[in-house]
Amino acid sequence: MAGSWFHAADGERRLFARRAWVAAILATLLLSLVVARVAHLQIDSHQHFSTLSQDNRVRLEPLPPVRGLIYDTQGVLLAANEPSFTLTVTPDKAKDMPGLLEELSKLIRLDEADIKRFDRLRRQGSPYAAVPLRLHLTEEEIARVSLDGHRFPAVDIRTDLLRTYPLGLYTAHVLGYVARIDEEEVKRIDAANYRGTDFIGKNGLEKSYEEVLHGRVGYRQVEVNAKGRVLRTLESEPPTPGKDLRLHLDIRLQRHAAKALAGKRGAVVAIDPRTGGVLALVSNPSFDPNPFVEGIGAKEYAALRDDIDVPLFDRALRGQYPPGSTIKPFIALGGLETGVITTGKTKHCSGAFQLPGQSHRYRDWRKGGHGSVDMRRAIVESCDVYFYDLAHHLGIDRLNDFLGKFHFGRKTGVDLAGELGGLLPSKEWKRRVRHQAWYPGETLIVGIGQGAFLATPLQLAAATAAIANGGRYLEPRVAKALDAGQGQLEPIQAPRRDLGLDPDHVEDIIHAMTQVVESPRGTARRIRSPAYRIAGKTGTAQVFTVGQKETYKEKQVAARKRDHALFVAFAPVEDPRIAVAVLVENGGHGGSVAAPIARAVMDSYLLGQEPPGDLDAEPEEEAEDGD
Repeated sequence: MAGSWFHAADGERRLFARRAWVAAILATLLLSLVVARVAHLQIDSHQHFSTLSQDNRVRLEPLPPVRGLIYDTQGVLLAANEPSFTLTVTPDKAKDMPGLLEELSKLIRLDEADIKRFDRLRRQGSPYAAVPLRLHLTEEEIARVSLDGHRFPAVDIRTDLLRTYPLGLYTAHVLGYVARIDEEEVKRIDAANYRGTDFIGKNGLEKSYEEVLHGRVGYRQVEVNAKGRVLRTLESEPPTPGKDLRLHLDIRLQRHAAKALAGKRGAVVAIDPRTGGVLALVSNPSFDPNPFVEGIGAKEYAALRDDIDVPLFDRALRGQYPPGSTIKPFIALGGLETGVITTGKTKHCSGAFQLPGQSHRYRDWRKGGHGSVDMRRAIVESCDVYFYDLAHHLGIDRLNDFLGKFHFGRKTGVDLAGELGGLLPSKEWKRRVRHQAWYPGETLIVGIGQGAFLATPLQLAAATAAIANGGRYLEPRVAKALDAGQGQLEPIQAPRRDLGLDPDHVEDIIHAMTQVVESPRGTARRIRSPAYRIAGKTGTAQVFTVGQKETYKEKQVAARKRDHALFVAFAPVEDPRIAVAVLVENGGHGGSVAAPIARAVMDSYLLGQEPPGDLDAEPEEEAEDGD
């Protein structure tokens, strides 16, 4: 018994010893793992975790720059920055978003548009970034939210500088507007420079000069507590504000031009021939750009988009219309430059023109014809037959080359986003686009500014300015200078190119255009001014083709299918200071509709006079005036 007990006790001691050794080994291994882990954290990963700790305590915040202002040539503020209070929500801090929105709606007004915009921005952005919920808080609403702020840790009130356009209706198409950065723009902008910035120029000058207007972002390094509240600023670099922009645009003239065009669909462009500066650029009807800044409502946008008069469409910059007879001075100049015609060489106008061997008759606007006409009289009375014949002898290739010098068929190079270049047809164009051959009859139609030939009002104004200054083409510029700081302005020069024209030929064209206004037989004789001399050219552009055996009767044609009225001019003739192009959609005759508008604009600029209330002439007076 004693031996058995002894052996049993000895076995238990050995078992216990083995277990103790196993436990000791396991404990040693575990301790070794802990020591190794601590060593890794303390030595190998010290820098990494030190940085994380610092990031939890120190935060880098962007300081967005103040956007540059825009002034007219006299210093009138056209684009401003005004303070606005915005209620923001940080999604990551909101545990119950629907409940939060319901509680907030009891304190401030939240409509459906606010909620939809908030949801869209929340989906697009980071859950850790504050998202605007309600814009333009009133002082009373700020007070309500502030009193209950402890209940809403995810809510904050932010002060922003909001872009506003005090004269929005008059400047919408020129300045454009800023709006929130969209997903496509995020891909192409410098993300670092737009940290803390929600807005970017969408069109007009705001887009063209975005880089200089926006400025450069700054930053501040701040220390925060566990709740994210800023304790102190450790380091900062102030933002560089955007540069202010001074324009050639004269807002007084812009308003007067808009008034002269009131009630009509069309455009007015005025340029200083000496500098290429755009003095006025009006597209009517217009719109208020201010609602677009923070997001226009769906119903409001649909109303603008679906408006039959298309107020969002910039007719001055993007409207492409047949130039009609306003192109005749340029074609006559081309004839003089190439030696195809001389000033005194005459052509008999019987009322129609026929190509050799063809029966088709290309009619003149005057049924009985003009008789014997030279170049000057052809421009003064706008004789179509003379220009059919001239275009035929020039040919489409020479027409295309010469008119191209004046930037017809291509963009003027104006400093506005979205410009279209019109269309100057050619054999190559028709073959490439329509896969057809060019016919001689098409050349005749180009000779009177019809057919496939399209030009913008801006192109017509810039080309007219080139004749006014003796044959130098200046690319139009709306912006005049940038604010270089300390009261200094940095001029913005317009590129210019000498067209190499014979001064005598240019003078012949100017004389003929002057007689368009001053001659008793001129198509713009009604706008002759006793105060200064005007050189101009009327134009009427067909909206649809009239058949060989048909007669165009304006009163029997639907209003929106009537001819467009055009007029180009410059003044004073001896020392041109303003060149103007006017386009009135479906306005009828250039002499009775477009020319008085141009005269009102020139009176405003040269004499300081405000346009009269009614500029329309009686339509029956135009029976024998063609353009």
